Amino acid sequence: MVSTTRSNDHQARPPASLASAGATSPSPSPSPSPPSKRLSSKRIVRIVFFALVCDLLAFTMPLPLFPRLIDNFVLEESKFAAFSPTLLSRTLHFVRTLRAKLFSYSSLAPLTPQSTARWDLTLLGGLLSSLFSLCQFVISPHLGALSDRYGRRPVLLASMLGNLISALLWLFANHFGLYALSRLVGGLSEGNVQLSIAAITDVTSPEERSRSLALVGVAFSLAFTLGPSLGAYFASRVVGRGQRITVAGHQLVLNSYAVPALVTFVLLSIETLYLALRLPETRWWKEDQAEEDKASATSAPKKNGADEKAAAAALKRTPAERQARLKELQWLHFGFLFFFSGAEFTLTFLTYTLFDYTNAQNGRLLGYIGMLASLLQGGYVRRMKSSTSGPPRLVRTGIWTCFISLVLLAILPHVGPMSPTSRFSNANIFLYSAATGFAYVSSTVVTSLTAIVSFETDSDVENVKNGKKSHGEALGKFRSSGQLGRALGPLISTMVYFVWGPTWAYALGSIGMAVVASKWSRGMGKKIKVE
Repeated sequence: MVSTTRSNDHQARPPASLASAGATSPSPSPSPSPPSKRLSSKRIVRIVFFALVCDLLAFTMPLPLFPRLIDNFVLEESKFAAFSPTLLSRTLHFVRTLRAKLFSYSSLAPLTPQSTARWDLTLLGGLLSSLFSLCQFVISPHLGALSDRYGRRPVLLASMLGNLISALLWLFANHFGLYALSRLVGGLSEGNVQLSIAAITDVTSPEERSRSLALVGVAFSLAFTLGPSLGAYFASRVVGRGQRITVAGHQLVLNSYAVPALVTFVLLSIETLYLALRLPETRWWKEDQAEEDKASATSAPKKNGADEKAAAAALKRTPAERQARLKELQWLHFGFLFFFSGAEFTLTFLTYTLFDYTNAQNGRLLGYIGMLASLLQGGYVRRMKSSTSGPPRLVRTGIWTCFISLVLLAILPHVGPMSPTSRFSNANIFLYSAATGFAYVSSTVVTSLTAIVSFETDSDVENVKNGKKSHGEALGKFRSSGQLGRALGPLISTMVYFVWGPTWAYALGSIGMAVVASKWSRGMGKKIKVE
């Protein structure tokens, strides 16, 4: 149990040996350094990275299964449609009404019955994704504030418990309502990403933080490259409909995709156990390290110029100025992800309607984006050593690159058909140029914005006075704004796509992204000075 107050002499906190796994018996002599002091910041970053990869693999595995999962629920519940309406039947009725309304204003060619069913399932999958993002929008600030008060480790482990419950609900989801509940629980308990970022921020200096936070982007890219493929592979091991197992004397019906659900549960269990055994509390890591240096009569490593300038610049800003900057960054994050996630979500619509892409072809396209983003994150982004110019420059180039990619997609319907024999047709060149831009955007913008937000919470004047830090709360609010963009962007973009077609959808998206880029270049990009 961690105290709700933070005293200057650290006595209000429990011994770190009690907060960390693997505690040893007490000794009458001065207690040994707790794990949070013995572990280097690089070691902690590696622990966080491994856990984050497990978490994101578990998150991405079910993504390609949404249409098939919903299709299975539709087939199963159609047997009982005559008796009473279900959550799924009501939701599908809403989706079909919305789709029909949109197409009544649309200039696109009428859909075939097969295409109509496909779009209905896709839209319903989008609604489930938006539900997940909306839950994160609501919960992220609260998780961040709790982690500032009680520590990162207990809040992270509590959120992992929610993730495990979500996976179990999926495993035994024999109807759509139970599966929707699993998504709801998962969205409200998904705190691993923001708490991992907060932990990295706790143990890194401003100069090395951008390189360390780039690993978060690497984890995302690896997971979104490998996770969907793993999900599709395990989904081929379909459990027969209505298959039951006995648990504690009760007969429980398994979901048809119980195998990927079980793999997800195993991954989350490994992550939870790993964090419980290996991750120390990082909330007070720097203060503990400073006390350890004093106790051992060793001088701390001399600060380099970058750290001295960052601290001096931070102490010159008032808390009100910092709050204003953080709010601007939140709005920028929302605007960027609103337009970018909308384009991401409709990309497979575009390739299907223009070029009749199969699932395998779409998988290769998305895999290309994910793999290239991983390489950029692991190489180029992590080598941006300057904490002054690196993150702001990456944000600027990333947003303008997104603008160019959206322009290419807006032009794509007018450059001619996709050649089945040539990889260098105009359509291929435009499509993969836009995909390359998306990979660069994925690897730069959000990671760099996150680093900048963490700089804005370093050495805060008010926090220095009262002995508190607000990394978790600030990062939670920042992530919350992005999740709202991810919830609304795909829905609005899909509506525009259906009504006016892809050219207008991506053209309007590019205009919106140009506004975001201009806002950054002329406003926040000039204000951000971390050295």
